[in-house]
Amino acid sequence: MIQTCISLFKNKDIRNKIYFTLAMLFVFRLGAAIPAPRVDTNALIGVADNSILGMMNLLGGGALQKLSVFALGVGPYITASIIIQLLAMDVIPSLSEMAKSGQQGRVKMDKITRYLAVILSFIQAFTMVYAFDNGALNVPSVLVDSGLGSYLYVATVLTAGTMFLLWIGDRITQFGIGNGMSIIIFAGIVSSMPFTFTQVFKTLVDTSSSAATFSGVLSFGMYILMYLVIIVLVVFMQTAVRKIPIQYTSSNMQKGKSDINYLPLKINSASVIPVIFASAIMTAPLTILSFFPETEFSIFLNSILNLSEPMGLCIYALLIVALTFFYTNLQVDPAKIAENLNKSGTYIPGIRPGNETKEYLSKVLNRITVLGAGFLLFIAVLPYILTMFTNLSTAAAMGGTGIIIVVGVAMETFGNLKGQLTQKQYRGFINK
Repeated sequence: MIQTCISLFKNKDIRNKIYFTLAMLFVFRLGAAIPAPRVDTNALIGVADNSILGMMNLLGGGALQKLSVFALGVGPYITASIIIQLLAMDVIPSLSEMAKSGQQGRVKMDKITRYLAVILSFIQAFTMVYAFDNGALNVPSVLVDSGLGSYLYVATVLTAGTMFLLWIGDRITQFGIGNGMSIIIFAGIVSSMPFTFTQVFKTLVDTSSSAATFSGVLSFGMYILMYLVIIVLVVFMQTAVRKIPIQYTSSNMQKGKSDINYLPLKINSASVIPVIFASAIMTAPLTILSFFPETEFSIFLNSILNLSEPMGLCIYALLIVALTFFYTNLQVDPAKIAENLNKSGTYIPGIRPGNETKEYLSKVLNRITVLGAGFLLFIAVLPYILTMFTNLSTAAAMGGTGIIIVVGVAMETFGNLKGQLTQKQYRGFINK
């Protein structure tokens, strides 16, 4: 791995991409430290302790805690993507046609997604600022100058910040490394990890006596061990595949075991996207309801969507499982794979080409997705379960969710870089 990293920096094109990505992330972190105008940042100190707002703060790298110009992060774009992808599943015919029309259709859908993201950003920003300024979600008044004009002004600034983040993400995707949106989320979470670990250490380690200190250090060691377990499970989940043997109709020779070709299907093709989507869905209703005066319904909804409570954790778990299957079916199309196998003169031994191959691939995909969803569910809810039975804060649980996202994005980005390096080396060999 060390040799691979050295090779990456030796390659001029990849090195420039890495430097460009770091420069864009520096702009992101700089913007995350700039508070929005007319905001009293001292009133937002305790926002990370709120189980709902804490997740938004985590994904934004602490930007919400300062109500910075990037306070919303890329959350509105993620929510807009969920809505458009759901509507494209034969709900709106025009969107369904776009989804099936290849690259050109995807470009049009992305444009619609961005327009919707602007609308959602402004609505979320306005409701959030209004709610904060009126003491909702146990957050004191945050604006120096309250009033409709201030709400509209700050909401416009926050919306512009989100759209600028999308632009940064596009530049990273085009000129940098990996998926720009994932890299931004990755950078935000990593930047907040030192604070999370420091807070957990202060919570667990009591220095009043040697016995209490020893017990606290032991608990902190168990907390670190939990993180290591999560990392190992995420790595296993990202690399595990189900190999389906395939043969070519043009091959007449008897091949040995080492010559058999395989069609690899990942156990969890959805990666960590379900965790991000589920977190966004859990925070959206409370953000909307915070615009209205507190009622019995809003109190009830706040109690059932609280990830520190069993009911909220169950809903979160169901969302992760459902979104894992949903996003897997978006990423992997058995009908398309069966069609491509048929066109290339390839078949699965014992399975007829065409519809039977499609049904077989669908069955295998659903079975392995159950295993992938189970793994993802376990490592996503484990930190929250620990907070229910220990004195760990909710910020620690969110840090566990952040680890899932960080490891998943890091593995995907590193794999992408290795692929680019191999391609560059191959081209260099051909040109010699």
